[in-house]
Amino acid sequence: MSSIQVRPATLRDAKAIAQIHTASALEAYRGLVPDDQLKAMSSVEKRQAYWREAIEFCEPQVQVAIEGDKIVGFVGFDRSRDEKSRQTTGEIWAIYASPTHWSQGVGVALWDAARDGLLEEGCTNVTAWIPLRNERALRFHEMAGFKREMSTAKTAVVGSIKIEEVRVKRPLNG
Repeated sequence: MSSIQVRPATLRDAKAIAQIHTASALEAYRGLVPDDQLKAMSSVEKRQAYWREAIEFCEPQVQVAIEGDKIVGFVGFDRSRDEKSRQTTGEIWAIYASPTHWSQGVGVALWDAARDGLLEEGCTNVTAWIPLRNERALRFHEMAGFKREMSTAKTAVVGSIKIEEVRVKRPLNG
């Protein structure tokens, strides 16, 4: 049985969320993104400001995974940001587990919480944008029932980095 608990994030969680976001991104993109660019996108302070604002304004809704008294992951979810998407389409804006907790059920606990939250909002489908070269993230989403929509492939620019992404989608009630 998993000892992972999930609860809504508070403003005091923003620093831990930013640290997990940074550590997980650095680990996930090592070897995929040049080291100098990786270092440039790893500002905990910028991420902390972003997540403080997200938590304060509930955009997106943010929940954290806790093991004992330590935050080990987080998820941000809300309505889809994609143009022309239906009001009933939700989106996982971000889902990250601390690299020390990868493959230990944190992502599943966070996904379950996001699914419940999106169902409460009246959503019937959910999407997420995943970098094509992030095999771990693609595998996680596919194991959670998401299907790739290859016609959506696009290049996202993060700072000076170009990342090829694809949207994945699944119904919420399945």
